[in-house]
Amino acid sequence: TSAVDLMTAEPTMAKTFLVDGGAPKVGALHRQPELAATMQAVADGGRDAFYAGEIARDMVDYLRDLGGLHTMEDFANAKGDYVTPISGDFRGHTIWQCPPNGQGVIALLLLNIMSEIEAGDTPLTTDRIHAEIEACRLAYTARNMYLADPAYAEVDVETLLSAAYADRLREAIDMSTARSPVPDPDLVRHHDTVYISVVDGDGNACSFINTLFMGWGAGLISPKTGVVFTNRAMGFSLDPASPNRIEPGKRPLHTIIPSMVTKDNRTVMSFGVMGGHYQSMGHMQFLTRMFDYGMDIQEAQDAPRWMPDPFTGEVEVEGTVPDAVQAELRARGHNIIAPEKPVGGSQAIWIDHETGVLTGGSDPRKDGCAIGY
Repeated sequence: TSAVDLMTAEPTMAKTFLVDGGAPKVGALHRQPELAATMQAVADGGRDAFYAGEIARDMVDYLRDLGGLHTMEDFANAKGDYVTPISGDFRGHTIWQCPPNGQGVIALLLLNIMSEIEAGDTPLTTDRIHAEIEACRLAYTARNMYLADPAYAEVDVETLLSAAYADRLREAIDMSTARSPVPDPDLVRHHDTVYISVVDGDGNACSFINTLFMGWGAGLISPKTGVVFTNRAMGFSLDPASPNRIEPGKRPLHTIIPSMVTKDNRTVMSFGVMGGHYQSMGHMQFLTRMFDYGMDIQEAQDAPRWMPDPFTGEVEVEGTVPDAVQAELRARGHNIIAPEKPVGGSQAIWIDHETGVLTGGSDPRKDGCAIGY
């Protein structure tokens, strides 16, 4: 209903996606010829076909008609950056992440914290779940304090990934009680992300993630191009003291973090976790399930999940966690709630260099699949 309401408020969205004012029925045929033409133009003309010329002009004119300040120069100056990835070691493997302004550094920080916490035989114990919740709260507090576009703010990745910093946060965990109060994250919720992992016949691996930020993004669509606009700028802070404050040309803190794992200088896994703010926590949970608990790639994705909400302090715990454990967590001060929808989603491919076998895993919480050909 909320998606229909969002689309109804914008005539081109309604025309493009709704049928007689409502959502199309399951199995209905859907066409987007404007977007198809745009994608063909990009395929034929490359980057400039999108960021210059008629496609860019339609987007700029549309946004300016709505009161936006966008210009053709803004689009012309847009570019992707080739960056040096950051990494951390965990259980004999090297975990690779994109550097800030994304939150991959927080996934590595969480792995550093958990690396010195006893795993036990199963992750479904009160102590283990409590430790993961508290580690997440501490790591995400660091994220909210320090993470921003490094072109505009000093992001001390070296300190965030140091053993001393992980030790300090680990020592701040009280195993008998939940952390209180929960710091204000000064951020917005994020709901809509797609992740794809590909390994080809030559062993080349691609870890790719894409997002509109919230479902259907800003709820705005460029009339002639069919392009739906994101609302990623909601990731900025209105606090002038925040490192993530709004500034011209700046990128907001974002949550999407494609990742890879190597061992002995060879890629052994390409993976990603969807779920907005959950993603850093999700990387830690997925990798620890594999390397600490011996789960295979699919079991590690199927395993029960939990996540402290950085906005409310509530802890979303999936129903597959035993009731007795949830009761014990409440006794330690955790406000346990059932998630409105499954926690996150993930895709991964493991590369066995000895046998040449690729093993794909796809999270049952999402509408993905693993395919070999």
